[in-house]
Amino acid sequence: MMQSKAHDIVIVGGGTAGWMAASILARSTKGRLGRITLVESAEIGTVGVGEATIPPIQFFNQLLGIDERDFVARTQASFKLGIEFRNWHRKGQSYIHPFGSFGGNMDAVSFHHYWLRLRALGDGTDIGDYCPAIAAARQGRFAPEMPDGPPGGPVLAYAYHFDAALYAAYLRDFATRLGVTRIEGRITAIRQRAEDGYVSQLDLADGSSVTGDLFIDCSGFRSLLLGQTLGVGFKDWSRWLPCDRALAVPCEGGEAISPYTRSTAHAAGWQWRIPLQHRIGNGHVYSSAFMSDEEAAAILLGHLDGKPQADPRPLRFTAGRRERSWERNVVALGLAGGFLEPLESTSIHLIQTALFRLLALMPTDIKDQVTRDEFNRLTEAEYDHIRDFLILHYHATDRDDSDFWNYVRTMPVPDSLRHKMELFRARGRVARVDGQLFVEASWVAVFLGQGVDPIAYDPMAEVVKEPDLRQRLSRHLDHVRRSVAGMPMHRDFINRHCKAQETAA
Repeated sequence: MMQSKAHDIVIVGGGTAGWMAASILARSTKGRLGRITLVESAEIGTVGVGEATIPPIQFFNQLLGIDERDFVARTQASFKLGIEFRNWHRKGQSYIHPFGSFGGNMDAVSFHHYWLRLRALGDGTDIGDYCPAIAAARQGRFAPEMPDGPPGGPVLAYAYHFDAALYAAYLRDFATRLGVTRIEGRITAIRQRAEDGYVSQLDLADGSSVTGDLFIDCSGFRSLLLGQTLGVGFKDWSRWLPCDRALAVPCEGGEAISPYTRSTAHAAGWQWRIPLQHRIGNGHVYSSAFMSDEEAAAILLGHLDGKPQADPRPLRFTAGRRERSWERNVVALGLAGGFLEPLESTSIHLIQTALFRLLALMPTDIKDQVTRDEFNRLTEAEYDHIRDFLILHYHATDRDDSDFWNYVRTMPVPDSLRHKMELFRARGRVARVDGQLFVEASWVAVFLGQGVDPIAYDPMAEVVKEPDLRQRLSRHLDHVRRSVAGMPMHRDFINRHCKAQETAA
């Protein structure tokens, strides 16, 4: 079998994307592929609002060998059990998209079909009561695992909220200890080989230069290498995801720390709330076609939990992705390859999965076109899947109180999403394939939360006799209640196990 050749890797840009790339490449390749150099400039800021994550980040940190409690303390992090959505289906209504499962599957039938059957029989128990993540989130409790329950019972999962700047610094220290070379400098020119257009050299403002074989573009929205230099086009999805601006501001927090992210829908977008140990991160994502910057700022500042710690920082973006994420010898990560608003906290996850694909497909030759094609195919499929999930939140709504909501409620949606919605309405079934990010429970939570109610359930749910079914679901419910009652309050868990030092930034 062919052995991978040595490739000198140059990462353009720091921040979360750059230092995630440097860390995992250094840890996984252990120097076998060549030198790893990261070029970043203090003159160029990072977006730095990717503070909420989803459970797969645990695997990323574990692969690096990071101690969870040290990581949580040093990044002022808190734990996250899901996302609460307020005012999305209707004003005054809310639901939680949880991490983990609802109840447990029985006899190869998904739990929500049994719940739908009992609901049809007049049972009014909220499906969220069968989910430990939702139950714990509602009570402000957290524990990393549940005691043993009934076979096939509900599963608890969690992620983190953290300070993105502190996480990047944490990974920078980690990567440089593994031998990654950091160069501080502003790029003034990008050299390409005459024969094939491959990037060969970066010229810096101080007169020095950096050469490499494989370049990883982590330059943010500028997409310095992939977009500007190689001219890879951008697929604009703003017709489905019309929000194009955001304002971000931290504010003072209180003693209690909610173990979930909150998304509150407003007249032309939504506001995030991300609680950390030392502050609360806030932002207002909105559409400039339906709301002015001044109005957006007033809404954001009028819905803070505490005193703002800075002026709102503006961001401008277009939802979509590059036509290709790997072109010639350039791979784009994070914002350099595309942007999907942080409604479901997928920004950091997209960096992580791209890095895993890169490691799995690391070429034996930089000119290996079939490898690039496979990387791009998988990336496109992932973006499309997440895109549909985000559009669902906007499109499946009863809100008609603003021009923005009237637009997204009535807009044509991708055929792939339309099929998913029609199938769930007709049969309560979720159309997905293995390997996609959002599992069945995620789609069920958002479908039901947004008012996409099935008119039927799986006929196999009728196999279990009604008394037996009620008894089984009662056991699941009892297990969730007892388990959550035994969990500590979220702040108490952090203080006991992973509280940040008072001197932390």
